[in-house]
Amino acid sequence: MDRAEIANEKVVSSVSVAYGDVEPQGWDAQNTKRLLRKLDWHIIPFMSLIYLLCFLDRTNIGNARLDHLEQDLNLHGLQYNDCLAVLFPFYIAAEIPSNIMMKRVRPSIWLTFIMFCWSVSMVGQGFVKDYSGLMATRVFLGIFEGGLFPGVNYFITQWYVRKECGFRMALFFSAATLAGAFGGILARGIAEMNGVGGKAAWAWIFILEGLLSVVVSLAAYWCIYDYPATARFLTEPEREEVQRRLLAEQGYLSNDFNTKYVWQAIGDWKIYIHMFICMAGFCPIYSFALFLPTIIKTMGYTANEAQLMSIPPYVAACFFTIIASWYADRVGKRGIFMMSFQLVALLGFGLLCGSGKASVQYAGTIFAAIGIYPQIPLGMAWNSGNIGGSLKRGTGIAMQVMGGNCGGIIASYVYISRDGPRYITGHSILIGIVR
Repeated sequence: MDRAEIANEKVVSSVSVAYGDVEPQGWDAQNTKRLLRKLDWHIIPFMSLIYLLCFLDRTNIGNARLDHLEQDLNLHGLQYNDCLAVLFPFYIAAEIPSNIMMKRVRPSIWLTFIMFCWSVSMVGQGFVKDYSGLMATRVFLGIFEGGLFPGVNYFITQWYVRKECGFRMALFFSAATLAGAFGGILARGIAEMNGVGGKAAWAWIFILEGLLSVVVSLAAYWCIYDYPATARFLTEPEREEVQRRLLAEQGYLSNDFNTKYVWQAIGDWKIYIHMFICMAGFCPIYSFALFLPTIIKTMGYTANEAQLMSIPPYVAACFFTIIASWYADRVGKRGIFMMSFQLVALLGFGLLCGSGKASVQYAGTIFAAIGIYPQIPLGMAWNSGNIGGSLKRGTGIAMQVMGGNCGGIIASYVYISRDGPRYITGHSILIGIVR
């Protein structure tokens, strides 16, 4: 039994609570708010930074494409799309094993390990010479990135009660939208390095952004706090209170490592519904992230203009993702918000489909981004809030994200070069999926 489990047993034996009792004597609303603020400052920013870099490394190939990636690597037909799609089967396969490892190994060790490995894979992507080299590096990127998103969502549920998770998951996932904006800025600046050291700008995008992730991974071990029972930034009463709140909500559902809880998750039909919902959410997100610079460029803008013009849609999406999840936590509703944002997404893709005017199409990208990005944290909070027991919850979250990333395989082939410059077929496919 590790230190976290021993401390957890002490809390169970020393604090008698009723199921659902969230405010014990001595911890009024003001003290609880102060405690949550302390958790937020120590947990969410670094987790968001890690996911920003993860999503950036996964999708920066869309920015690199504008700097002659296909021509330099002699990619033809659907080979570029194949390089996008090959990441996802390995990404999906890694998710459940990775979340199980999060239970067996301390998060600070496991997350540091996978981040360092995907960062090295990203740097290696800058040195590839042909199609097979790019395919190989994308495989390794998928293997090591696959554990982060479900892992961090599971990690958040080990610190916050259900009604508090949605907003925190949104703060974390909003890093994906910031990655799109940040990636556009970086790609525009790195474009000026074309030819430096005999390497093209697209190669420098991979190398420099990969090195940035390597640096952050080296600090991750000391910046990630494993569990409330061992958190150095909390006092002993605060550690006990965080654990007490979690125990009060889940009752006496087991947190032990036992494979029967994995099989319970696999046999839960409700999780499969969330897998399909998540797939319908991630498909347009990956399509957007991987192809937005190309879509904007075909509106009649230069490559450098397209890199910069990809920023506003992501900024708008970030704002609405955070606000919607905060309000959804307040009112305790998820589904109605998801349906509302689906309508906004339909408006966006409808504008992209229905107009040949560049300004209208660009407005469509903004509405589409606002409509698709809030879906994921809302859906993740909905699913995780309905699963009890930490191992079953971790497995259920991983299953949900597995379903979501099946959407990434579809997304890789939504926008085909021969359908340009309007990409009406691709936009129409996404309208059908969002509906």
